[in-house]
Amino acid sequence: MFDQFSTILLETLQSGDVVGFTFFTGYMAMFAASVFFFFERSQVDGKWKTSLLVSGLITMIAAVHYYYMRDIWLTTKTSPTQFRYIDWTLTVPLMCVEFYLLIKPYGGKTSTLWKLIGYSVLMLLAGYIGEAIDPARTIIWGAVSTLGYLGIIYEATLGDVKKTADASSNPEVAKAVRLLRNFVLIGWGIYPIGYMAMPGGLLGGMGINLDIVYNIGDAINKIGFGLVVYGAAMASTKNESATSRLAPVNA
Repeated sequence: MFDQFSTILLETLQSGDVVGFTFFTGYMAMFAASVFFFFERSQVDGKWKTSLLVSGLITMIAAVHYYYMRDIWLTTKTSPTQFRYIDWTLTVPLMCVEFYLLIKPYGGKTSTLWKLIGYSVLMLLAGYIGEAIDPARTIIWGAVSTLGYLGIIYEATLGDVKKTADASSNPEVAKAVRLLRNFVLIGWGIYPIGYMAMPGGLLGGMGINLDIVYNIGDAINKIGFGLVVYGAAMASTKNESATSRLAPVNA
């Protein structure tokens, strides 16, 4: 049975199929990341466990969608826009939730959470309309989508997320928020490039393969988000454990 499956893949995934390669690589990378995050939950302090759970869910949801998108690509050499937006509708708000989970133990407000989710929904909804429903006005919908994107950046740079993280007693939280903000600012910037490269966009006609752009962007951003949270969780757990061991000596 395995030989038959391997033969099918060899017949379908050609050596020059770069897009197919990124679908397979993205699927396996995000699945492996999910296993890693789920197993590492036992190594961190209690307040970090939900953050790592969400990190694992983000990459697992993406892995499942990539599994189906991979098969569709191998069969039809197309990648339905709907699959990507179903994925993003679930994973992007969860990535925003990560910001909230970082600051929650230090006074983060639920209103901040809902603002982040609202910005992400605006960004995705406008993007989907411009890409799949009203492509004649791609640029206008892209501009509206950018407002949501800028809202997330603002919260992490100058808004409640940044202020709460800086006021926390944990330097790892401020560091993690800064790194996640950089992922949004730089890593998420891959998606607007792909969006503008669509027919009717500002970069339309440049021959950029959107599947490659999106596949690489998804893998870097979703796994990277989780690794930032994991690094903060491990460092914070280690520091707090060392402090608790020293406390009786100083008493």
